[in-house]
Amino acid sequence: MDGKEALDFGASSDFPSLLRRQGLLGPAAQIGPMNKRAEITPTESTTILAFKFSDGVLVAGDRRATSGNTVVYDRADKVLEIDRRSIMAIAGVPATAWEMARVLEHSFQFFRRTQLQEMSVDGKVRALSKLLRDNFGFALQGVGIVVPIFATYDVKVSPSARLYFYDAMGAQFEATDFAATGSGSPAVRGILYYENTWGKKPLQKIDQDEAVVVALRALDTASEADTATGGIDRHAKIFPVMKIVSADGILTLPEEKIAELFHKRVA
Repeated sequence: MDGKEALDFGASSDFPSLLRRQGLLGPAAQIGPMNKRAEITPTESTTILAFKFSDGVLVAGDRRATSGNTVVYDRADKVLEIDRRSIMAIAGVPATAWEMARVLEHSFQFFRRTQLQEMSVDGKVRALSKLLRDNFGFALQGVGIVVPIFATYDVKVSPSARLYFYDAMGAQFEATDFAATGSGSPAVRGILYYENTWGKKPLQKIDQDEAVVVALRALDTASEADTATGGIDRHAKIFPVMKIVSADGILTLPEEKIAELFHKRVA
């Protein structure tokens, strides 16, 4: 490292920032005409949320996928079933997240068939953490960042709903009441905190219809402040994907029911 590089590094102890200034780190690039570097803007998906209610955990995600300021797709599925009682919701780069979901699904199936029992909740949570850590190199380059939510139902140890959120490096955090990630998550967390603290009932005591209404209001509010969040498309009649994980397994809420509750109690 010469004197100038040492001076640059001394100005900031953030090593990725130093690499970025030297042109060694950043968004994926390809060599174009005249050997010019052309940046690739990855497709990203936001926003997702999950919270515990009286029947289990409701997990919801809007349908919009973006690339920069362009809407790439308005019917993306960000709430994925991993096994009979586990859901992974994705915010970030869909290609990476969907591959993680496939790996998790096969890992859980392999464990169940070889060990003749379900993998423990702790094992499932750590498996997703490892996938995120293994992906950290791509996340640093700005091409593969994923910040998921994982919801499951623990039927072995004190049967109850479990909810986890992660950072891009794989650190896991268990949520007591709710979690949200993605570009619209600040508004969503505000809505969920308000409902849980000052609403008529705490989130864990509301019924299924009330839970759907809270999720719709949160995503609709986020879409007003964040262009990457699709919210509810009233013209095209596109509604968020919502799934519930409980002791009985996973229930996918019909779009007709979501639309009915939206028109009656939100719109």
